[in-house]
Amino acid sequence: MGGQAQEWTLQLETALPSTPERVFAAFLDPVGIAEWFGPAGYRASSVEIDARDGGRYRITMQPPEGDVFHIGGQFHEIEPPHCLVYSFVYEEPGADDRETVVTVTFEPDGEGTRLVLDQRTFETEDRLELHRAGWADTLERLAQALA
Repeated sequence: MGGQAQEWTLQLETALPSTPERVFAAFLDPVGIAEWFGPAGYRASSVEIDARDGGRYRITMQPPEGDVFHIGGQFHEIEPPHCLVYSFVYEEPGADDRETVVTVTFEPDGEGTRLVLDQRTFETEDRLELHRAGWADTLERLAQALA
């Protein structure tokens, strides 16, 4: 096909009603993740986390309709309560899925936290938009869980 490769990256930012320590901890708590992780209507039915540099995680997701699927990856950096970096992989990938890297930063913002999420690099714009919608729902669910 030729041409330049497109860099499809996702960046989201949100304000959360809790301290950076509590928001950071929410990303590594299997019980909490089961409550808030995933798009609206999805359920994290199983969450396994080995929260250390080089440790792995695996989340079993149940969509509202259809078969369960699994996401997982490896932690590259865990710097409480400031930064979390990990790979994101579908165990049952679609044709245009690839491993991406998620970087989440947690910054004090008054009484709360400014969370910045960066995920890169996607194979297609469609996958980018799917993740944008999924993370928007997920972060909304996280805000509700922290409220």
